[in-house]
Amino acid sequence: MPRPQSPAVSTTADVLVLGGGPAAAWTAITARAEGSSVVVADKGWCGTSGVAASSGIGHWFLPPDPAIRARAIADKWAQGGYLSDRRLMAEVIDETWHRLPELVGWRYPFARGEDGEPILATSSGPEYLRTLRRQAKRSGARLFDHSPALELLTDDDGAVVGAAGISRSTGEPWSVRAGAVVLATGGCTWKSNSLGGNVVTGDGALMAAEVGAQLSGMEFSNYYGLVPAGATMDKNGFYGMASFSYADGTPVEGIYFQSTVQLAHAALRHGGQLYAVIDRVPADRLPTVRKAMVNWNVAFEKLGVDPFTQRFPIDFILEGTVRGTGGLLVDRDCWTGVPGLYAAGDVAARDALVGGTSGAGSPNAAWTVASGTWAGRAASRWAAAAARTGPARPAGGAGLRPQGRPGAPDDWRGLLTLVQAEMLPVERNAVRSGPQLRAALGTLDELWADARDALRGVGREVRHARETAALIAMARWADRSALARTESRGMHVRTDFPATDPAQRHRLRTGGLDEIWTAVAPIGDDSLPWAALAAPGRTSPTSLEVAS
Repeated sequence: MPRPQSPAVSTTADVLVLGGGPAAAWTAITARAEGSSVVVADKGWCGTSGVAASSGIGHWFLPPDPAIRARAIADKWAQGGYLSDRRLMAEVIDETWHRLPELVGWRYPFARGEDGEPILATSSGPEYLRTLRRQAKRSGARLFDHSPALELLTDDDGAVVGAAGISRSTGEPWSVRAGAVVLATGGCTWKSNSLGGNVVTGDGALMAAEVGAQLSGMEFSNYYGLVPAGATMDKNGFYGMASFSYADGTPVEGIYFQSTVQLAHAALRHGGQLYAVIDRVPADRLPTVRKAMVNWNVAFEKLGVDPFTQRFPIDFILEGTVRGTGGLLVDRDCWTGVPGLYAAGDVAARDALVGGTSGAGSPNAAWTVASGTWAGRAASRWAAAAARTGPARPAGGAGLRPQGRPGAPDDWRGLLTLVQAEMLPVERNAVRSGPQLRAALGTLDELWADARDALRGVGREVRHARETAALIAMARWADRSALARTESRGMHVRTDFPATDPAQRHRLRTGGLDEIWTAVAPIGDDSLPWAALAAPGRTSPTSLEVAS
């Protein structure tokens, strides 16, 4: 691998993109097309880190046939508990339909159908990201690899004017002064060891909350993927063609991967191991399916199992807000409500896109294309319209600047273990109740106080302290939202409120750091819960305007 490019100690750009996955790349490419200078800074190697890099990617790529699109939208609307916005869904599908063909011109080696035309809907994650990285560089974006951002920079008016971080390769601090910042830092898996997931730790959400951003859909953050027991291969598409059974061979009736929540509940009810076999693949498709995901095959080869003919034990691994829907509340331009700050991809809430179900697979992939496009365009126009030359001040808190007596540099390890104990076990997080959530929040609030008052890092390891603070913050927003939704809907299941309550057909927002708040966001059948607020020439806004 080429030597990582280390950023200058201090530099400038019109648009700074934090993250290195598909959403970051689409943002950078779009911003460059708008004429902006762009810096992309990622904690890993841009184009190889994160959950997409190890995946097979299928986009929500539907032809402009009203009947086809209406059916897909209606299905996902129902699956998500009727919380999503059908106009937004249509816009994401349409944006993806128009943008994805650009990959052909960028030399992505698509497979071709019998008619010779490229099959655009599916791609290999590694090759897709390699193509996006190459195009971002070709467009003129500067890529800062192995350069995690630690905090945002703000001016006297509260506008975001850049970010600061540290180079993992040199240990030197860096800062980028920018006209606008786009967070594309991914979701949060609470370091569950899901494949590619340990680098997505909620950093972007914490940085945004520190400057006043809100979150939405955080009660839908408890998505568990399926893995072969003893492995971390959580690429779940094949399980849609699986049969499930208990240890004694008795079938798990009626559940064909409709919901991992249902499977988790089945396992917990019977107090034992579940098994799977991918035995519902049509015979004529089996050769193609076997070749579809190389790393899937490698995992089973190591286990000595043929998953298409042999039953194997499965386990559950938390994928959190990556396959869940919680994240930063954004408007149609992917603006967070904080002047100069935008969000794209999994760091942004997707409850308006898929409601309380998972966007895993095609909707989430399409969201990276659409949100990256919208954020890149809006951030560029904001940067061009807002000339901000005043002093920039660091906005970071927990993990960087203890409010009390600083602890030892490795205290993050103990805090990480404790927050994971609350969030990772399927019996604690997939199955929720009021008493359990209140007990967890008591622990998490204490962990936050410890992080705020004493957590610190030294040198290039400071990122671990900052990541741990973000994991705690994300856990508190998730559990507080789950406590506030006193019903079961989508992936959010309460044992003390097992029914869906028609009166709670609304979205929930949350925010705050020391004191976590939640608020109801009413919706209508087709309401667009944003105003397009980041238009050129708009004065610095201070809060989101939301239509009910």
